[in-house]
Amino acid sequence: MIYYLIVFAPLLGALIAGLAGTRFGPQFLSATASKVVTTGLLFFSAILSWVVFMSIGFGDAADETVPLFRWMAVGDMKADWALKIDTLTAVMLVVVNSVSALVHLYSWGYMSDDKYQPRFFAYLSLFTFAMLMLVTSDNFIQLFFGWEGVGLASYLLIGYYYKKPSANAAAIKAFVTNRVGDVGLALGIMTIFLMFGTVEFDAVFKALEDGADTVLPFLGGSFNAIELIAFLLFIGAMGKSAQFVLHVWLPDAMEGPTPVSALIHAATMVTAGVFLVCRAHPIFELAPMTSGFITTVGAFTALFAASVALVQNDIKRVIAYSTCSQLGYMFFAAGVGAYNAAMFHLFTHAFFKALLFLCAGSVIHALHHEQDMRKMGGIWRKVPWTYGAMVIGTLAITGIGIPGTGIGFAGFFSKDAIIEAAYSMRGDSNAAIFAFWIGIIAALMTSFYSWRLIFMTFHGKFRGEQHTLDHAHESPWNMRVPLVLLSFGAIFAGAVFYKYFMKDYHGFWHGALPAVDGEHHASISNSLYAAAETTASDAHHGDDHAAPGGLFGWLYKDVHGYPFWVLLMPLLASVSGFVIAYFMYIRGSVQAKIDHIKDTGGSLLYNFLLNKWYIDELYDVTIVRATRNLGDLFWKIGDVRIIDGLGPNGVAAMASGVAKRVSKVQTGFLYHYAFVMLLGVALLIMVAFRGTTGG
Repeated sequence: MIYYLIVFAPLLGALIAGLAGTRFGPQFLSATASKVVTTGLLFFSAILSWVVFMSIGFGDAADETVPLFRWMAVGDMKADWALKIDTLTAVMLVVVNSVSALVHLYSWGYMSDDKYQPRFFAYLSLFTFAMLMLVTSDNFIQLFFGWEGVGLASYLLIGYYYKKPSANAAAIKAFVTNRVGDVGLALGIMTIFLMFGTVEFDAVFKALEDGADTVLPFLGGSFNAIELIAFLLFIGAMGKSAQFVLHVWLPDAMEGPTPVSALIHAATMVTAGVFLVCRAHPIFELAPMTSGFITTVGAFTALFAASVALVQNDIKRVIAYSTCSQLGYMFFAAGVGAYNAAMFHLFTHAFFKALLFLCAGSVIHALHHEQDMRKMGGIWRKVPWTYGAMVIGTLAITGIGIPGTGIGFAGFFSKDAIIEAAYSMRGDSNAAIFAFWIGIIAALMTSFYSWRLIFMTFHGKFRGEQHTLDHAHESPWNMRVPLVLLSFGAIFAGAVFYKYFMKDYHGFWHGALPAVDGEHHASISNSLYAAAETTASDAHHGDDHAAPGGLFGWLYKDVHGYPFWVLLMPLLASVSGFVIAYFMYIRGSVQAKIDHIKDTGGSLLYNFLLNKWYIDELYDVTIVRATRNLGDLFWKIGDVRIIDGLGPNGVAAMASGVAKRVSKVQTGFLYHYAFVMLLGVALLIMVAFRGTTGG
C-alpha cells in the first residue's frame, strides 16, 4: 500500500489542481487550495520515500515487485503495470520526491504573483508522477511510458509562459530534440523484444548470456545484438540527459520558471538517462564497445559544457551548462563500470544543483527578474541567506574536502569517486584515461565558473540600475526554508552516505547494481572499494614502477588504494579555479576583465565559447535549413504546383469555370429556352436536309 501512495499521490494532486483548481472559488482561494493540496501530497510522498529508502537500504525489507494490472497483451508481447522496488528505485524515489516537494514549497513564494498557479502546480505534480512511473517501472514498455510522460510535462513547463515566443520555441526545441533520442530508445526496446521475446527487466537480464553471440543486421551492417541494444538505449539516454550532440535543448529550457529549472536539472528529466544505464547495467556490462563510447561521450560532454559555462552571463544558463557537465561525469562513471559512483553523484548532485538553481531564483526574485550577471554585483548584504546558501552549493559542486579523510562537502565524495574510478580503469581502457584527465580539467573549469558566478553576482559594485538595488530584498521564508534544507544535503549527503553507495555496506544495493565482488569490472572492485591496507601493486593494476622517494615521495603514498596525488588533483583543480576567478573578478572591474580578454587576442576563443561552440548555428545551417528547404520543396512544388495545380487549381478549377459559363445559359426565362429549342430544331432540319441531298 505504501508504494501506491508514493507513486500516485502526486498524480492525485495534479488531477485535483488541474481539473478542479479554478473551482475552489476566487483566484486567491483557488491558488491557495491548489498549492496546499499538491505540496501536501508531495511532502507526504517524500516522507514515505525516505521510509522505503531506510527500510530497503538499511533495514531488512526485501526487494519486491508490486503488480498493478495487466497493461497490454499483443500476441507474444505481454507487459504488466507493476512497481519494481529495490535499492536503485528507493534512491530515485528519495531524490525525485524530496527535491520536488521542496520545489513545490519554494514555488509558493516565487510564483505568488502568477495568475495561473493551479495550472503550474498541476504541471509540477504531473512531472513528478511521470518520473516516478519511470523509476518504478518493471519493464521497458512501462519505462517508455514514464519516459514520454516526462517529455510531455517538460514541454508544458518549459513553455509555461506560452504568450512568450522564446518560451514556446524552447519548449518545441526540447520536445523535438528528445524525440530524436527517443527513436533510439524505441528501437532498442523493439530489438530487446525481437531478441528475447519479453520486455520485463529480470527476464531480459537472465537471458542475456544466451544472446551474447547473436548478430543482427542494422542499417546495412551486421552488429552484435547486445552491443546494438546497448547503443540504441544509450541514444535515448543521450537525448534525455542532454549529452553532447543532443544537449542543445537544455540551456533553452531556462525559459521556464526557475522552480521548473531546478526540478528538471536536479531530480527528474535529466537524470532519467543515467538511471536507464544503471538499471540496464547487465546489458552494458556485456557491451564493452558501447561502454567505451559512453565513457568518451560523457567525458567530452563534461569538458564541452564546462567550457561554455566559463563565459555565460545569464545566471541560470551558467548553472544549466553546469548540469550538462555534471551529467557527463555520471555517464563516464557508468561507462567505466562504476555504476554506484554514477548513482552516488546523481544523489548528491540533486541536493546542491537544486540548491544552486533555487538560489539563482532567489536572486532573480530579489532583483525584479534580472538574470544578467553583468547587471548584478555587491548584493550579498541585501540577500544574506541566499548568499550563504549559494556559497554552500558552490563549495559542494566544486568538491571541496580534505583528501583521505571523511571531511568534505557532498560533491567532494561523489565527484572524486568518479575520477578515481576512471583512474582505476586506465590500464583497461583508453577512454578511461581520457575521462580521468578530462575529469580533472573539467573540475578546474567547474570551480572557475562557479566562483565567477558568486563574484559577479554578490561582490564588487552593483552594475545595474540603482532603483533595482534599492528595492532588492531577501526572499520570503517559504523560499528560504527549501534553501536551508538543501544546504544540509549539500554539506552532509556525501559524508553520510559514502559508505553505503561506494562500499556496498551490508549489501546496500541488494543486487540492483554490481556488488563489491561483483561479476564485472573486477579491477574496479579491487581498487575503488578496497580497504586502506590494500597494497599499491594490487590497487594500481600492477604498476611497473615503485613509488619514488625523496621530496615528492608523499605524493605516491597509498591512501585507500590510490596514490595520494590522484586524490589531491581534483582539490588542486578546484582551488586553482577559485584563485583564477578571484583575481579576474574581484581584483578590478568585471567589464574591464571581459574587455581585456577581447582586446588581448582572446576574442575568437571568447566568442567561440560564448556562442556555445556554434553548435546551434551548425544545426541551423545543416539540419534546420535542409529540413525547411525540403519542406518548402514538398509544399511549394509538390503540394501547390503539382497537387493543387492539377487538382483544385487545375482540372477542378477548369470544370468549375466551364460550369460557371454554362450556368449562364440557365436564365429562367421561357422565351430564352424556346429560342434555343427553335435553333436546335432548325439545326437538325438543316443537317437532315443536307444528308438527303448528298451534299
